[in-house]
Amino acid sequence: MRLDAERLEFAAAVADFAQREVGTAAQLEEHTQHHTRAHSPELLDKMARLGWLGVSLPEEYGGGGAGFVDECVFIEEAHRGLVPGLLAYTTGLTAAQTYVKWGTEEQKKTIVSGLAAGRIEAIALSEPGTGSDLGAVRTRAVHDGDEYVVDGQKTWISVAHLADHLLLLAREDTTGPKHDGLTLLMVPTDTPGIEMREVPTMEAHTVNDVFFTGARVPASAVVGTAGQGWKHLMRGLSVERMIIAAFSIGAARRSLDDAVAYMKQREAFGRSISEFQALRHRVADLATDIATTRSFVYDVAQAIDEGHEDGLARESAMAKMRATDVAKAAALEAMQLMGGAGYASEYGMEFQVRRALAPPIFGGTNEIQREIIAKSIF
Repeated sequence: MRLDAERLEFAAAVADFAQREVGTAAQLEEHTQHHTRAHSPELLDKMARLGWLGVSLPEEYGGGGAGFVDECVFIEEAHRGLVPGLLAYTTGLTAAQTYVKWGTEEQKKTIVSGLAAGRIEAIALSEPGTGSDLGAVRTRAVHDGDEYVVDGQKTWISVAHLADHLLLLAREDTTGPKHDGLTLLMVPTDTPGIEMREVPTMEAHTVNDVFFTGARVPASAVVGTAGQGWKHLMRGLSVERMIIAAFSIGAARRSLDDAVAYMKQREAFGRSISEFQALRHRVADLATDIATTRSFVYDVAQAIDEGHEDGLARESAMAKMRATDVAKAAALEAMQLMGGAGYASEYGMEFQVRRALAPPIFGGTNEIQREIIAKSIF
């Protein structure tokens, strides 16, 4: 689909914001404390004041009331502009989708209004040895009077150390099939009995191990229906995949932009390297891959706005898989096209390579996405 004039203006406004706030390497380093943190509360606060956070969420709970296409426009352009904190925001946005569909009125107001104000939410699903097969989770939530007592470990939990709450998937009943008896709980991160430990990675502090030892939450913390957590989660996966696809398209475009800018000013053998056919054609191929993938992503986003979200498992898997693969390929190709400058920290492409490596893994690995697509075919 083509973006209309209003959405193009929105995209331009986000791009201008990114250029003003993190348009130089020095600005980006300041907001990320020299790349030691992946989050900028200052920038999230500014975007909240502009009304950009939660733009697709219902107005009655504090969101912007716009469509999911508008959300993709914001995420894509902000990620293209290297605005730090987007992973924190998009993680919270993914959680908010589940609360909006299944949560109580109080939960919806708390989560959505907080997100729109620049606060952060996290999702605690994966466990050691249990990532793609979430039906095998072992963290227990035992009903004890008017409370649940939670024991277990979650791992690879994005931005848990920054979040107000965890949307926790825990096993309440062990007697039936593995996808039954799972319950979603809204757990405040300051609950006694919760311990977090950073998982060191190639990027700044982003993911954590989270340990629960006799952590107690009220029975009112259940999101949706107790024992139906799996069904509640499945409904939101299409949106999660599209969020990942949108920021991956932004990342891919940034890699292409930076490579082209460098090639125009870099000279070899007496002329700009942008004039060499071998390099020009590689850029042409990359631009085509990005453009066609971007068009598909927005087609699926439009289908979500038209009310077809529950029937888009195949398409959203395609979008997530293809967009993250393209973003990774774009960063690596841009590094190669820039030669030694692509490998040097000064030009920023090595940072873009690092941030492109994780998305094909999280949100359901691309191997799992291919299996989802294959199941829809055979």
